[in-house]
Amino acid sequence: MKILRIFLFVGLLSQVGIAQNKRNIDQQTLTWIRYYNILPLTEKWALHSEFDNRSFLNPIHENLFVIRVQGRYRATKLVDLGGGFAFFNVNTQDPHFDPDFSVPEYRAQQDITLINDIAKITFHNRFQLEERFIQKATRTELLDDFSFSLRFRYRLQSTFDLWKKEKRSLKGTISDEILLNFGKDNKQNTFDQNRLYAALRYHFNPNIGLELGYLKSFQRRASGIDFYDRDIIRFTVYHRINRKPKINKF
Repeated sequence: MKILRIFLFVGLLSQVGIAQNKRNIDQQTLTWIRYYNILPLTEKWALHSEFDNRSFLNPIHENLFVIRVQGRYRATKLVDLGGGFAFFNVNTQDPHFDPDFSVPEYRAQQDITLINDIAKITFHNRFQLEERFIQKATRTELLDDFSFSLRFRYRLQSTFDLWKKEKRSLKGTISDEILLNFGKDNKQNTFDQNRLYAALRYHFNPNIGLELGYLKSFQRRASGIDFYDRDIIRFTVYHRINRKPKINKF
């Protein structure tokens, strides 16, 4: 595992170096506003759903909207499995360009997450595979064709309590994630992006939490020589429907 992390880190540094040499980098600022729902079904099974709206701030413009549903299975105390589908409605990746249409993307995903508790910090190692179907488009219209690609994602995340009293708590989260593309339509951007994230989450009770975080996204575009450098403020409402009191907290 340590070797893998070193490999990903070195790969990221090399990609950043390429981007700096080419200097074709678009700086963007966005907000991501998300509602995340957890519906426990049994002691081991749960249904997770989320609604995520992403917008540019300068100028103010819609980026995309996401609906995602996944089933999760807690195989053991240390292993969590998930699989589901997502729909992306992409308006534009450039806030200065306003097309008369939005590009749909249909995505399936599967992941395995390894969980470890070390010195009161919970570490999640998530390995995720995505199958992406994106409708092709020109600058003026959608085409009757789809591109297909695979994307691999690895995320290392740590979560820890900063304060806790009765049912209320304040948690901190730090994570880093690297995303890699595979497919005939992604020959120039195998390295997709790196996401570095830090956040605080306040729980009014075990079932309701509000999270505010900062995400730094550095993404290579399809051309292979252009990049997005994004500063993102993310706000999330977490909502667990507590059907059975004995089910573990998130």
